[in-house]
Amino acid sequence: MRPAPPEPRRYSAVTTAQTPAPAVVGIGADGWEGLADPARRTLLEADVVIGGARQLGLLPPECAGERVAWPAPLRPAVPRLLAAHAGRRIAVLASGDPMFYGIGRALAEELGPGAVRVLPHPSSVSHACARLGWPLEDVEVVTLVGRPAARLAAALHDGRRLLVLSASAATPGEVAALLRDRGFGPSPMRVLEQLGGAREHTTTPATADDWAEQQPPGDPLNIVAVECRRAPDALRLGAVPGLPDAAYEHDGQLTKRHVRAVTLGVLAPAPGELLWDVGGGSGSIAVEWMRTHPTCRAITVERDPARAERIARNAERLGVPGLRVVTGAAPGALAGLPRPDAVFVGGGLTAPGLLAACWDALPDGGRVVANTVTLESEALLAEAHRRHGGELVRLAVSHAVPVGGFTGWRQAMPVTQWAARKTLATTAGADR
Repeated sequence: MRPAPPEPRRYSAVTTAQTPAPAVVGIGADGWEGLADPARRTLLEADVVIGGARQLGLLPPECAGERVAWPAPLRPAVPRLLAAHAGRRIAVLASGDPMFYGIGRALAEELGPGAVRVLPHPSSVSHACARLGWPLEDVEVVTLVGRPAARLAAALHDGRRLLVLSASAATPGEVAALLRDRGFGPSPMRVLEQLGGAREHTTTPATADDWAEQQPPGDPLNIVAVECRRAPDALRLGAVPGLPDAAYEHDGQLTKRHVRAVTLGVLAPAPGELLWDVGGGSGSIAVEWMRTHPTCRAITVERDPARAERIARNAERLGVPGLRVVTGAAPGALAGLPRPDAVFVGGGLTAPGLLAACWDALPDGGRVVANTVTLESEALLAEAHRRHGGELVRLAVSHAVPVGGFTGWRQAMPVTQWAARKTLATTAGADR
């Protein structure tokens, strides 16, 4: 079940005929000179202008409205500031395009999309693509503003072009360090500063391996361009589930590569969905669920504290530091968690009430997948299949290994997998 969109709050200033809707004006490094006439007129007529200190400093004296700087943290302050200036003509300044990782989103969610007037400006990404000659549709954008640098790792693929939105002057050095650590040291990098302004500057290309972190940081208003090049000896990580087992730190509690690929295929993650990974082990199912799309979310539940810490390390290394790790034994540890769209049970099936708790937590249309290699847990899955339907399959994987001077097959323990989709019909049938 995807989270419901937030209800727009009603703001008196936008419901009267006398006061226009708050306006969000995009502004670039070129400041007032780069604004179109409608944007200038909006700022000149505003009773109050809200923005960052840098943005407010770009306005000329003719903009006589009261200037209010955003406090930190910004998002919680939005409703308070809007309420404080209700009944006045409000203009909000944003960097570039307000609806591209900008304040426009927060205002639209707070007031409702029809209660905000947006006047966009070219974003730093558009400026960067114009300078680099990169087609915008072929570029992946990763923002590190208010987010950990580790999330960049999920976007690293040989030959891919990335634009990284920087949090500060230190971001380029952090990007270079991450590229080296993840096996992408040969990747050429450029830093584009003050795009569109009089002080615009682009650094000469240098690989992450050659990037001098000791050099003085440049301008804090920058974007980092990366052309991904994987080192010849670096582990290759694909864009689909089934990463090499060597990509994970583990103690043997790992859903192996081929079974993992099948399991993720059956779980069928979709953008915005939430997974419960129960009995996380090394966290591989949750990690690869989140890698399928930037908006996919996951919570992994693991009772062993050492394994829980290991899951967090795997998530950070593989580019999904937002994975939430809950340390505790299920089903008790499931209490209070947000309702999932899908549940994977990879361990602890014999815990009393676990499978029932997972099934009950699912919404109509939710999916459950459970894997096991033991007879005792297999019996539980057979009973679940009888009650709720779905599919019960056995997965067997064999690997070719040396047998003396020849080659033979060594079979891994077969995995029994139950997968089902919860519907009103299956729930009613199980209750009879």
